[in-house]
Parts: sequence; C-alpha cells; structure tokens
Amino acid sequence: MTPAGVYELTRRGHTVLVQSGAGSGSGFSDADYSGVGAELKGSIAEVYAEAEMIVKVKEPIESEYGLIRPGQVVFTYFHFASSAPLTEAMVSSGAICIAYETVEDKDGSLPLLTPMSEVAGRMAIQQGAKYLEKPRKGRGVLLGGVPGVPPGRVLVLGAGVAGTQAAKMAAGLGAHVTIMDINMARLRQLNDFMPHHVVTEYSNAYNIRQAIATHDLIVGAVLLKGGRAPHLINREMLSEMRPGTVIVDIAVDQGGCIETTRPTTHDDPVYIVDDVVHYCVANMPGAVPYTSTLALTNVTLPFVIALSEKGWQTACKEDAALAKGLNICEGDIVYAAVETAFAPA
Repeated sequence: MTPAGVYELTRRGHTVLVQSGAGSGSGFSDADYSGVGAELKGSIAEVYAEAEMIVKVKEPIESEYGLIRPGQVVFTYFHFASSAPLTEAMVSSGAICIAYETVEDKDGSLPLLTPMSEVAGRMAIQQGAKYLEKPRKGRGVLLGGVPGVPPGRVLVLGAGVAGTQAAKMAAGLGAHVTIMDINMARLRQLNDFMPHHVVTEYSNAYNIRQAIATHDLIVGAVLLKGGRAPHLINREMLSEMRPGTVIVDIAVDQGGCIETTRPTTHDDPVYIVDDVVHYCVANMPGAVPYTSTLALTNVTLPFVIALSEKGWQTACKEDAALAKGLNICEGDIVYAAVETAFAPA
C-alpha cells in the first residue's frame, strides 16, 4: 500500500499499521507513511498480532503461517492451486483469504490481476530480449533485426492481458510475433488492432509444435482463473527447439505452462534445460516495484476501503466481484478451482 492509500484510510478514521521498512523497496520511506498517519511497527509479528486485516502483495511465506489468526482477513495474491502447503496452512489458520487474482467483474475480467499482468507481459519481452544475447547463453538474436537481417521471432501462448502486452512490446521492438489462443473471438479482436507483423493463430498441440521450432523467444502467458496452468510444452518438445531459444513463463505463479518450468528468483532468474534458456521468475513485477506498487494500489484500494468500512461479509455480499475473491473462509475452501486442484484423483 502506498502512502496515498494509507492516507485514504486514516482520514476515514481507520488505524493503519505498517511494518517499518515495508515501503523502502518501492521507494517509500517510513516518514512517508508516518506523515499520513500510519503507526509504524518494528516487526511483521506485531502487525499480524494487532491488525484485523492484512493487505500485502504476495502470498504469506512459511514463517508467516503461524502469525495468521482465525477470523483475520488476508487480502493478497494467493495462487492457491499451485501450492498445497500454502492452501493447507491457510485452511488451518481459520482466516478469511481473499485472493486478488480471482476478484472478477461481470465481463469476466480480473481487475486486480490486470495491472500485474500488464507489467509481467511487458517485462517478458524486456527480459527475453536480454537473455537471447549470446553471453547469456541465448541464440544471439536481436529481436528487432537490422536492415538486411530479418527480425527475431516471438511466440506468445495466451492472448489475455499478459499475452497481449507481450505481443505489443515485441511488435514495438520490430519482432515478428505469433500469438496463440483457443478463444477465436479474442484472436479476431487482436487481428483488428495489432500491427501487420503480429500474426494470430489458433492454439492446439500441432500448431504449437510447429511454431516452437522456428521461434527465438517463447512467452507462456496462459491463465486459468484460480486454477493451475496446463502444460502446453512438455520436456520432450524442448529437443525440437533451436539451442539458445529462450522461454519466459509468466504462468510460473500458477505452476507454469511449460513442463520444465520451476520458480526462480530475481537474484538467480534463469536455468538451462536441453540448451533452452528458461526465465521463470515468480513475481516478475517485483523487479520494478515502484511502478508495480502504484499500479496495484490503483486497483486494490477501493476494495480495501470497502472491506474496512463494511467488514468482509457485507462487502462481499454487496459486491459480486469481491465475493469471487473469497478462496478460503474460516477453514473451508470456497473457490471451486482451488477445490478441484486438490481433489483426489
């Protein structure tokens, strides 16, 4: 939460507890928060012990599990379907877990996931272009090409928000872009407004297999609302790619849409399998925290205010979009895709 967000709450009479140093990575000092009425706390344990609602960016990590109390509202990205330990811990906690990624408007859009998908989609091309460089074990391809040399080729799997942003960025660099999806209506939309060097293609196993052999950068941008991403590329298919091909799997937070995906960090972002470079950083927007924090607060703050003013039960009853964010409630999994992810085979 930015200082502007804190101010919107304190001026309404709410008490806002901020862990000391929490904003430093995003460019906000403790003084910025105390200046708008926040109470600074020296440790995360103090915040959890006193707060009725926790607002954060990423899911609680293991060291936080024991701090979460029954009835406490935790409002953040969870991606439960990709983590059984997290799901089990939150069920055991008795907390109210409202997931940013499943808050859903009437039109099916995901307003709290959208800004981070926009950031991740754009970053995918930025990072992919870097790791295509030969010193980083890539093919040595310049995405935009130069006069007399054809541009690089980018394959984007998924035409949602992240995939569309990736395609736009790649096209802006001058790359040849193929974007695949199973939603023909969405492909028609993209075909109408994307530049001529962005080609739409229906996503199926055969078309993917043909494309991976000729593209330099592959961006996985598949999203199943609240569920685990399907594997569109398996381990055996890596042998059909040219050495130095780069994969950026944005879907890593949901388990990844490439079989060989495993989460990496910003400190150690890539690994190589069968001569294919994998960039699979969980929380890609964390690399640009100032931009990401502002973008996220822009969309989460109205919901935070509603939860603070009305309580979670009334807020969810009055807002169907927010109600779809309920994933775990006082020991019960209440979101179908999460329940399905852990149902016995």
